[in-house]
Amino acid sequence: MAEIAPLTPLRFDLSKLPGGLSDVVAPPYDVIDDAQKQALKARHSNNVVRLILPDGEGDARYGEAARVLGDWRDQGVLVRDNEPAFYRYDQTFLPPDGGKTGITRRGFLALVKLHPFSDRVVLPHERTLSGPKEDRLKLFRATKTNLSPGFMLYRDPRGELEAPLESGHVVTEFATADGIHHVLAKVTARDAIRAIVDGVAKSSLLIADGHHRYETALRYRDEVGAAAGTESRYFMVFLVNGDDPNLVVFPTHRHVHSLASFSFDDLTTRAADTFVVRALAAGISAEAATRELAVAGKVGPSFCVLAKGGRAALLTLRGDVDLSKHPTLGDKPEVLRKTDVAILHGGVLEALLGITPEMQAAKSNIWYAQDARGASAELEAGKGQALFLMNATPVGQVRDVAEAGEVMPQKSTFFFPKVLTGLAIHTLDPERTVAR
Repeated sequence: MAEIAPLTPLRFDLSKLPGGLSDVVAPPYDVIDDAQKQALKARHSNNVVRLILPDGEGDARYGEAARVLGDWRDQGVLVRDNEPAFYRYDQTFLPPDGGKTGITRRGFLALVKLHPFSDRVVLPHERTLSGPKEDRLKLFRATKTNLSPGFMLYRDPRGELEAPLESGHVVTEFATADGIHHVLAKVTARDAIRAIVDGVAKSSLLIADGHHRYETALRYRDEVGAAAGTESRYFMVFLVNGDDPNLVVFPTHRHVHSLASFSFDDLTTRAADTFVVRALAAGISAEAATRELAVAGKVGPSFCVLAKGGRAALLTLRGDVDLSKHPTLGDKPEVLRKTDVAILHGGVLEALLGITPEMQAAKSNIWYAQDARGASAELEAGKGQALFLMNATPVGQVRDVAEAGEVMPQKSTFFFPKVLTGLAIHTLDPERTVAR
């Protein structure tokens, strides 16, 4: 099914980085605001943010990225690896929900052969927007380089790839300012590479993060055609075992704003037709509300709505409701009607608050937040009208939806931590071939 290959990437020359790789790596481009961009640029003159979010106005900035990339290659800042390898990548972190026990997520960087979604080899789980794809395509064209990895999940319930991945030798390890410890190890043994290739080939691949980047790579491949060489037919990806218990998904909460009118009482009254509505203690903290929500989630699809003034209520889908007859959820496939996020978007945001699917896609009335406590404080300070706290969407549910050929609403999953950019760079050189 899935076809992967080892990388022979460009990498930062560690001998020229006294402070280590932490000085030149960056989070994915789409989570970097202007303040963080400036901080990354100030950290080191060769920080990869200068490539993924180049300076300049309009389309000139893509040419600037190409110029900087060329300079770094000429100066030996970026050098070509001398042998194909998979790169095992471990991230050890404390969960963002306040947990005190460290978790290590293990995956590896590899090349994945590009397939259109219709082939059902690579499976998306959410819709994408045209704007980000156009931006990344212009960067692909200018640099002829895949700068940022996607993030995909394969199936390995028995952990058969753990041993070949363990064979890698550590290249570098470092910590980032967010407290995450990173270890990069190079897997070069032929038997290990073959075992990894064969193991992933048994599975389809689920996109966890980076839908825009994958679709951009597909479009670029089709644009340049067969004459571009084999590198353009592969996309750089961070691959993780979707059956690994250390793969943690956290919720993304919905902050509703700019409605012409909003009444907490009206919402909870009308919601009672579909949900068991239970008022929570006035002034309940976000932490306490999420604990209540976690318990309710074991009974059925649930979410918690908060409004200014410390008002809060827990909504749990009623067991006697037939969602196939619901006015907005009835036309959704059954696999989607089992997910909290689809029920919230169709059964509450659309049906009760009038936020149409088009408005949801445009994010005209929704902000997304990972920090429940921070979002609750913003609500009390007057930002927005209501906050919907969510449970995390289980990975198994995400895969069920994707394998059924369906997609979930935007921001249905939050895989933590983000995968750094700058660990390896995959060129799209027409003169180069991929080691298979």
